[in-house]
Amino acid sequence: MNVLQTADYIVFFIYFVIVTTYGMYIYRSKKTASTSSNEYFLAEGSLTWWAIGASLIASNISAEHFIGMSGSGFAIGLAIASYEWMSAATLIIVAMFILPIYLKNKIFTMPQFLAKRYSGTVSAIMAIIWLLIYVFVNLTSIIYLGALAISSIAPVSFQFCVIGLSLFSVIVTLGGMKVIGYTDMFQVIVLILGGLVTTYLALTLLSDQFGFGKDILKGLAVIAKEAPDHLHMILDKSSPHYNELPGISVLVGGMLINNLAYWGCNQYIVQRALGADLKTARKGILFAAFLKLLVPIIAVLPGIAMFVMHENGMFQQEMVDAAGVLKPDHAYPTLMNLLPAGLKGVALAALTAAIVASLAGKANSISTIFSLDIYKKYFNSQASEKKLVRTGRWCVVVCMIIAAFVAPALKSLDQAYQFIQEYVGFFSPGVLAIFLLGMFWKKTTPTAGLAGALLTVPIAAVLKFLPMWTEGAFPDYPFLDRMTIVFFIIVFIMVGISLAKPVFEEEEAEKHQIEVDKSMFKVSSEFIVGSFIISGILVALYTVFW
Repeated sequence: MNVLQTADYIVFFIYFVIVTTYGMYIYRSKKTASTSSNEYFLAEGSLTWWAIGASLIASNISAEHFIGMSGSGFAIGLAIASYEWMSAATLIIVAMFILPIYLKNKIFTMPQFLAKRYSGTVSAIMAIIWLLIYVFVNLTSIIYLGALAISSIAPVSFQFCVIGLSLFSVIVTLGGMKVIGYTDMFQVIVLILGGLVTTYLALTLLSDQFGFGKDILKGLAVIAKEAPDHLHMILDKSSPHYNELPGISVLVGGMLINNLAYWGCNQYIVQRALGADLKTARKGILFAAFLKLLVPIIAVLPGIAMFVMHENGMFQQEMVDAAGVLKPDHAYPTLMNLLPAGLKGVALAALTAAIVASLAGKANSISTIFSLDIYKKYFNSQASEKKLVRTGRWCVVVCMIIAAFVAPALKSLDQAYQFIQEYVGFFSPGVLAIFLLGMFWKKTTPTAGLAGALLTVPIAAVLKFLPMWTEGAFPDYPFLDRMTIVFFIIVFIMVGISLAKPVFEEEEAEKHQIEVDKSMFKVSSEFIVGSFIISGILVALYTVFW
């Protein structure tokens, strides 16, 4: 039942007070006499490595993980964890090869890189696409899933949750990146502890139902016995979920493309590190990679445990909607409702922390792109620092209102996490192609960049819908494989266009180049050790659960 006890309210109130008080303290203690745009949007180098790492994870983990990924764990199994575990490997690549290029060339926004390397047209097109995706896919899905989860475990309406989450997130975001970065450390602690509480409940409940008492290890053993098909990381073609996670594409194909685009070419992710020096930023990213290894434990395992219990006759009513249709995304809220008084408040605080931190991070990046790459360039080139900050704050408010109005339209979704991944995947392959060629191949021309920006979504849409239009005459590729195909098509087109006009005028060539040299990619011994540890853990996980 969605009833909170007095202890739950107390725990949640303590969480709310700590976040707001600490946020106000950070805002006041680190506030300068006049807030600059760099200070507001990037924290101007004041974030420590642990704040960067925590903020990366807090911005990444949200309701789509707790609710959506748990739902995919229920429906698909451990294979969905590849999104998280392969992200850890991707973060190492980003820290070694991509981040140094941004910092060396003083890049503060992704459209700024595109304007410097290609042209203002490419930058503007991509900035608009980014804003549309951030608002209508990212913000809306987080608000929807968050409101759905909270209204399922607390005696408040879905509409009230939408308003409350949006308002709380706006308050945090208006303080700027410093407030977001430092409060995210507390948010991450809360969401991990709260997530572990729910995982503990799921495994002990499962163990108890099978007559072994409240034993976590016995709960894991029950999963291994009752749902062995849910413990494979690599799915073969016989799996009903092969189209969602197609074999080794989760290692070297579309998953790698998806993750590189997300972690290396994504404003609301990279922005956490752009205001720091390279050593601090790399340590922060490595810390985030370690935290990434924990996410499937708190997000996927509860869903698998719920699948086993449901298959054995438990929670039949809780896992269906009003029409009697099985809804995998009900798995996590159902578990949270079983928590005892006090611990339910902890889990609710964890969920809220994940939602608010992610919303705040995305909203801040939306305001950064709009203020610096659209408003200042095309509407008010003489805007003062104060005007840019004020514009950024108004942008936060407006985009959150839009997302709050659109969010209820997502109620028809089954597995929200897969929906998010697939439709962001229309855009990601082209983004990665444009950035990688722009960084590592000097002959890439602005015309090639423009072609990549314009053709990415149409090519992805054709591959998605052509099988439907031709009634199966054209192969229906899994969406991760489609991402691989689109990526190589865009690379081929961009290389062809660049080679067709192989040389710039000398002035043009100089204007569109960025600085890249081998010395930028040297890493410290501690980074190497940390990377080897993470890589070893990943090899062990995929070996055991192949």
